[in-house]
Amino acid sequence: MSLLVRTEGAVRVLVNSNPQARNAITPALYDALPRALEEAAADPAVGAIVFTGDGDFFCAGGDLRQLATRRDLSVPERLEKIGRLHAQIRAIQACPKPVIAAVEGGAAGAGMSLALACDMVVAAENAFFTMAYVKVGLSPDGGATAHLAEFLSRQQMMELCLLGERIPAERLHALGAVNRLVEKGTALAEALQLAERIAGGPANAAARIKRLCAHAGHASLDQQLDLEAQLMAESQGDDEAQEGIAAFFEKRAPDFAALRGTQ
Repeated sequence: MSLLVRTEGAVRVLVNSNPQARNAITPALYDALPRALEEAAADPAVGAIVFTGDGDFFCAGGDLRQLATRRDLSVPERLEKIGRLHAQIRAIQACPKPVIAAVEGGAAGAGMSLALACDMVVAAENAFFTMAYVKVGLSPDGGATAHLAEFLSRQQMMELCLLGERIPAERLHALGAVNRLVEKGTALAEALQLAERIAGGPANAAARIKRLCAHAGHASLDQQLDLEAQLMAESQGDDEAQEGIAAFFEKRAPDFAALRGTQ
């Protein structure tokens, strides 16, 4: 079993399940995660997604027993294998619904890459992250350096990648990469609460917000203003905006859930 899928209310929960290897990434996960994200995106009853590991560890990254065999492959063959990991990162980013990582124990190597690719991160206070690639003579992949660059200086990122030391979740929380720091054993529960709050909101607006936030770090002011204008114009024509504005004037809570799948 590589990925366990369940639904809790309006939240789709995806569990990377390989506990005997601290949830190291398996070839089966390469196919299962993008497919599960596509299915969640297509389901109007789903408003948000939580991605976590099975048991007390988020993800130990790539399986070194498999990586050890790649020396015998050609460069194009190696690129194809790496591309399957990168397809998971792209699937998380492309999913129009917010994806929240719930991290217990640790996130190492590509496991850290997967966590950072998510839209929000909830981590247990005793959890750690590590760019462990250098420890086994490898360089980072999975978009790790792109996402680290969003909140670290070049010098800080060099230190994390060149030393591969454990980074306490508390430090990443202070740097802004972790949204919620919670007691051990409660990361999933906190992530579910956060996801439920998001899922109760306007789905189309949430998808546009995700797109804007992803675009902002790589765009000029003019480019971001253009995208904001385009998406605001779309929002103003949505039933969501009609409901939200009407609820404001009527002094009631908006019922966005009733609109799911109707637009």
